[in-house]
Amino acid sequence: MDEQQKHSETPHSNDPTRKTPGQPGSAAPGNAAPAAKKRRGRSVALIVVALVAAGVVLTRWSPWSGGSSAAQTASGASGTRGASGPGGARAGRGGPGGLANMPQPVHVATAKQGDMPVVLSALGTVTPLANVTVRTQLSGVLQTVAFQEGQMVKKGDVLAQIDPRPYEISLVNAQGVLARDEALLATARLDLKRYQTLLAQDSIASQQVDTQASLVRQYEGTVKSDQANIDTFKLDLVYARITAPVSGRVGLRQVDPGNYVTSGDTNGIVVITQLQPISVLFTTSEDNLPAIMKQMRAGTRMSATAYDRSNTTALESGYLDTIDNQIDTTTGTVKMRALFPNTDNVLFPNQFVNTRLLIDTIKNATIVPTSAVLNGSMGQFVYVVKPDNTVTVRPVKVGPVDGERISIQSGLEVGERVVIDGSDRLREGAKITIPAERAKGASGASGASGAAAASGASGAHGHHHKRPAQASE
Repeated sequence: MDEQQKHSETPHSNDPTRKTPGQPGSAAPGNAAPAAKKRRGRSVALIVVALVAAGVVLTRWSPWSGGSSAAQTASGASGTRGASGPGGARAGRGGPGGLANMPQPVHVATAKQGDMPVVLSALGTVTPLANVTVRTQLSGVLQTVAFQEGQMVKKGDVLAQIDPRPYEISLVNAQGVLARDEALLATARLDLKRYQTLLAQDSIASQQVDTQASLVRQYEGTVKSDQANIDTFKLDLVYARITAPVSGRVGLRQVDPGNYVTSGDTNGIVVITQLQPISVLFTTSEDNLPAIMKQMRAGTRMSATAYDRSNTTALESGYLDTIDNQIDTTTGTVKMRALFPNTDNVLFPNQFVNTRLLIDTIKNATIVPTSAVLNGSMGQFVYVVKPDNTVTVRPVKVGPVDGERISIQSGLEVGERVVIDGSDRLREGAKITIPAERAKGASGASGASGAAAASGASGAHGHHHKRPAQASE
């Protein structure tokens, strides 16, 4: 056994790399494991420090950092100690809780008392009261055209002239026939008078007297017929001189001088459109009919205003003239006509306009801007501003609307302030800031921000001084 022990110990003793426990630099078998753990700990610490440094660099460089102050950067680099405090990350500038608790800038308006008009808005079309196609009633050659295209004409003005000579000749002929028949009638009357004298003397038969009397009546009828022919040819001469049947604006000329025109021409000579006054046809729901009929029965002339296509510029003011006699069953609407003087010719036939009909006026109504009223699951509501610059949700019942104004029937009192802009982030009890009030305290705010920056910087220096102590520990 001693020899086996010697053989087993010999290789170990001859190994030059193996150190005996008494040699310098040798380690005890029990200290090998702690040394390995220390090396692994150093590696982990280096990795952690590298990750923290990369996070700090990424935070300072990233566009979503929002320009954090030096105090926030230093506190973020010092580890999670600042976040472990009460409300650490939630109270930070970028946290969701911080945005919710920050006062929201809004614009407000005060509910006022005034008169609210009850206005009915509808789409309408400008329609002339008269749109006449001027046609000739005779056949003949068009000699002259006495108008310019687009000219304003009055009723009775000469528009064109047809060659009157054929009708003048016919008139002379009819006058000659009349003269001949009048002479025959005079002769027949003289003969009748003589026959009647002879009949009184019993010198002639009564049958001859009756025949002569019948001949006189025949000539009288012929003379009347001749006179009618003369009147017809005189009227033809009047028709040969074409005049404007209504006052208005003439359109484009349809025929030129020298053309042969007839009464059967579909296009006619020209079209005249009456512009002053002019009407607007529009429709409204049958639900609005009772209120309109009530005003009409009372003899009230309801004013109407025509606006342009964008519904921003008033073109002309007029009044409601009449209502159609039946409701369209397919759409449930009724047609109405409003008249406008159109002195400046701003309304043009077939023009599309927006019509506003003033039905009634509500006195002493509570009025706010239209943007103050919002729609939600509870219905229509407003954000009412309290004296402590917090808001509360208030359901309201709205009334008539007039452009950018709306009347409140219930739920809001005169003098209360409501939010009109910036309500997208508000909730019940949220704090707000009003830009006008914020401008007054701008100097104080800047001072407070400077103090906060200074304290943050000092805190950052404190953290930097504590890091070596933490490392030594």
